Amino acid sequence: MTLLALKEDRPTPKAVYNWRVYTCAAIASFASCMIGYDSAFIGTTLALPSFTKEFDFASYTPGALALLQSNIVSVYQAGAFFGSLFAFATSYFMGRRKSLIAFSVVFIIGAAIMLAADGQGRGIAPIIAGRVLAGIGVGGASNMVPIYISELAPPAVRGRLVGIYELGWQIGGLVGFWINYGVNTTMAPTRSQWLIPFAVQLIPAGLLFLGSFWIPESPRWLFANGKREEAMKVLCWMRNLEPTDRYIVEEVSYIDADLERYAREVGKGFWKPFLSLKQRKVQWRFFLGGMLFLWQNGSGINAINYYSPTVFKSIGITGTNTGFLTTGIFGVVKTVLTIIWLLWLVDLVGRRRMLFIGATGGSLCMWFIGAYIKIAGPGSTKAEDAKLTSGGIAAIFFFYLWTAFYTPSWNGTPWVINSEMFDQNTRSLGQASAAANNWFWNFIISRFTPQMFLKMEYGVYFFFASLMLLSIVFIYFFVPETKSIPLEAMDRLFEIKPVQNANKILMAELNLDRNPEREESLLDEKDRVTQSETAV
Repeated sequence: MTLLALKEDRPTPKAVYNWRVYTCAAIASFASCMIGYDSAFIGTTLALPSFTKEFDFASYTPGALALLQSNIVSVYQAGAFFGSLFAFATSYFMGRRKSLIAFSVVFIIGAAIMLAADGQGRGIAPIIAGRVLAGIGVGGASNMVPIYISELAPPAVRGRLVGIYELGWQIGGLVGFWINYGVNTTMAPTRSQWLIPFAVQLIPAGLLFLGSFWIPESPRWLFANGKREEAMKVLCWMRNLEPTDRYIVEEVSYIDADLERYAREVGKGFWKPFLSLKQRKVQWRFFLGGMLFLWQNGSGINAINYYSPTVFKSIGITGTNTGFLTTGIFGVVKTVLTIIWLLWLVDLVGRRRMLFIGATGGSLCMWFIGAYIKIAGPGSTKAEDAKLTSGGIAAIFFFYLWTAFYTPSWNGTPWVINSEMFDQNTRSLGQASAAANNWFWNFIISRFTPQMFLKMEYGVYFFFASLMLLSIVFIYFFVPETKSIPLEAMDRLFEIKPVQNANKILMAELNLDRNPEREESLLDEKDRVTQSETAV
């Protein structure tokens, strides 16, 4: 099997894997560049000498300064929580593409407002207000992009295409991690120094806004909203096939069957997906989606982000840019490993196995780092006395080894699973719930991590290590493998027991489904499509 070999649910023409589907996914993923950058740059920007001088941080008491910095960071995540919920309404009434346009506009307005802040008249209030709006924009985009990509993707490369969204997040984060290192080492500490990182936010947002006018609407959304002629044109363009091609006929029949079933079982309308929450199977998938992001945030990603500069300084690495440099290297490692995950692991190794490997390896690294901090007592070592010991070198190694386990597993896989496991009628609501869960747990962990370290110290690492072990048990018993499964077959996947064998069983069923009776029904569907095209 080659590096980029694909596991297909049915014979697929090579034309299906064309530049159009990848380009649409890449343009939509400018949203994740926007999210990744905005999440990464703010922490180090608050530490820039020019920023601290402009807003007179020296005049604050330690408690007041900590509260101010916490508010600047957390209002973004709070806005993202609500933005992810707003996206359900915009997705239903406006569609996926127009929702992306709307949320990119909200983000651009928020980013522009931040640039109005100064240390005299307006103060820091524009930054806080702007980050609320920016949060709403990224929250809505974090809901919309995985749905859009999953609905236009062929099953064999769905994980890879949704993975482009995660890659965009890492590229944005990489720029955000390094930009303050760059301005701090090459520019004088003037107002321009801290304005540049804030202004750069406008670049990915502007690219998303412009690109959204070129990409087409999701064909599945068009089918679901009665725009069949437009849906056929988009689908054929995206697949680079004629309407009468067997692959198109099959895909349309799958979509129609799925829509008919849910019109019968759930019904159409804005409130109908909420009514479907009465069904245990729907409740269960919403629960799984939320838990995936609980385990993701419980892996310790934010603890690493917050505490790594302190750990590195305590083991002998000192200097003004220590935090910027170590965080920047962290961003490089994550980006490289995300590319490996995107090209190979997500669609070849699968979702479940990567989560198992990531949780097991990441937990072991957390246990070691916590034990090192307990034994070495880095917090009691003065900076001028800190030396790089063999234990410190090992701590650095396990820090980046943890990154190697986390990035190709828990970093992006929860987004992939959530983008594909909901049916057409609950997909927008399900993704809204998943995105809201991500931002909620992100807020909780990042907001209370400093207090946890104050009270628990090294025990925080043991806490996260334990959570990663618990996630292994959860994934094994409750989350089926979704790779290569058509979106229209997800309901059947979640019905099959035991969970660990569900993917193999369903793939066998899908292959058996290709029988003479099925062929006859497909020919009837092909004739119907041909007549429809002729009439048009």
